[in-house]
Amino acid sequence: MPPTLDAQLATLEACKSRFGSGAAAATGRIVGALSRQSFSDPKSLLRFHESLLFLRAFAQSSSVVRQVEGILNRFHEGIEKLRASGGDMDVFDDFDTSGVAGTTMLDTLNFEAARWLVRRIPRNVEIAWEDYWDDSQAERAMGNTWPRLIPLLREDADVEANIPWRRWLEVARAGQRELEWLIRRFEQLPVTSRERAELYDSLRIPIRWHLGNLRISRSRNWTRPRHLYFHEGPLITRSQVSLAKELSLPAPHLVKLKRPEGEQVMERIREVMLVRYRELYGTTLGDASSVVRANLDRGVVMYFWNLPAARRLPLRAYVAGFTLKNGVPVNYIEAIGLCEWIEVGFNTFYTYRQGETAWIYAQALRCLCALTGAKTISVYPYQIGQNNDEALDSGAFWFYRKLGFRSGRNDLEELARREERRIAANPQYRTAKKTLKLLAEAHVFYELRGSERGAWDRFSARNLGLRVNRRMARTFGGDSQRLRRASVDEVSRRLEMDLSRWRAAERQALENWALVLALIPDLRRWSRQEKQDVARIIRAQAGASEMHYLGLTQRHPRLREELLRLGSKRRIGTYEDRAPVGERH
Repeated sequence: MPPTLDAQLATLEACKSRFGSGAAAATGRIVGALSRQSFSDPKSLLRFHESLLFLRAFAQSSSVVRQVEGILNRFHEGIEKLRASGGDMDVFDDFDTSGVAGTTMLDTLNFEAARWLVRRIPRNVEIAWEDYWDDSQAERAMGNTWPRLIPLLREDADVEANIPWRRWLEVARAGQRELEWLIRRFEQLPVTSRERAELYDSLRIPIRWHLGNLRISRSRNWTRPRHLYFHEGPLITRSQVSLAKELSLPAPHLVKLKRPEGEQVMERIREVMLVRYRELYGTTLGDASSVVRANLDRGVVMYFWNLPAARRLPLRAYVAGFTLKNGVPVNYIEAIGLCEWIEVGFNTFYTYRQGETAWIYAQALRCLCALTGAKTISVYPYQIGQNNDEALDSGAFWFYRKLGFRSGRNDLEELARREERRIAANPQYRTAKKTLKLLAEAHVFYELRGSERGAWDRFSARNLGLRVNRRMARTFGGDSQRLRRASVDEVSRRLEMDLSRWRAAERQALENWALVLALIPDLRRWSRQEKQDVARIIRAQAGASEMHYLGLTQRHPRLREELLRLGSKRRIGTYEDRAPVGERH
């Protein structure tokens, strides 16, 4: 009796972890057999697809790569046959498995992502009106925004009921595609880029796009590097990775790309994220002129970039990135930091989580430390399971723990140690989900040699923001404009700043920084050099290089001390309630 389809798929999945003599030939035979199958079960077809993508990234031989690429380039045909036979296409719309060639996607995108999509695949994009009319807030949003785009619509929208919105659009768009016309009209509005995005986003327009056999689909979103890396032995497991060893190696060489190359990288990451229903601030709005590349071992290439000056965060510096393995995108990366501290988010795409994740993560940290100068690395609680069932189910806390991370809370650190003792005493022991939830209530930290242990454990930029807002409520009656004016006046005077030659962007950076600096009681008594260095930091925040700005914050110990004091959670009996400047009695 020939093997069942399920058995064949299980054999293929086992081939993903087999290497050495004869492994590639065996993989080629089972891939060939499955390529001749007629799939009537959507889940089986999806299993085949994910195995093919893994084999393309973690290549065994050139012949297997060519074979896999050929099947993936025609994969849309199997999807179309399945759809025609009435197969359940919802299987291909899951968060982890969307984006297969031949499928259709639907989402509400932000303005930048929607504009990019319309430019990238204009004929494959449309407004999903049937989903829009089901939204009770849609009519109010259109009434507030569409009159800016369509002459005399306000005559109708402000006083009439049952507005024929689509009829107005049909008449106005002059035969252009609906979404394309709307995007162009938004581009013409006499507002800032941020205000334009906010107006568009308020509409929450559902967009449908058809992937067909486009290169942006997950099935075909790979490129052929000059040299493929072929695995001839077992993949590197987590237990084989020493983060201390990896981070002690010489820093990776980061190559600054020319802007046209940077634009290509930004185009690629938008494709990668779009078909996975993901929108990340830095992947949508990244600065193409800041992109750097690291060519690492084992067929791994990483790209990193920052934000353009107009889109930067008020205080923290931002880095985003992603990894190609043999030309296949396998993850995305985010880091946000201040001084020598960065918070790191790292997401390996579902298909590749059995593929050297710990080693690739270690390389990402090597690159980030080289790029940012960071000495203290923290991981968001969400990454380890806070409000994240997937991370809990996968035991994400232990992924970081076994790499050397510690909890930022003493009670949770002791809980982790108790769990480690139980595991050591009984290898069959598994940490309960409720315990993993507790362990995920705080950041975890990894400190490099020379860092101050525990310095950033209680810090959060949110704490800084809440302090500023408490001051606004207490002293300015909740008036944010009064707070901003008073903070800028007070800080610029106490730091002896001459603002006559400051650009508008630098003044905006000062406005943000002044909110925090105004909380420092002894700011006036800082040395002249310390004051001048703060001014340089603020102006650099609006400058060409976000990493230069971050580096300057690392060289101002007094500012770092105050940021830590103001941004850390309170402890009873500390001096953290000292009055800010201008409020001492």
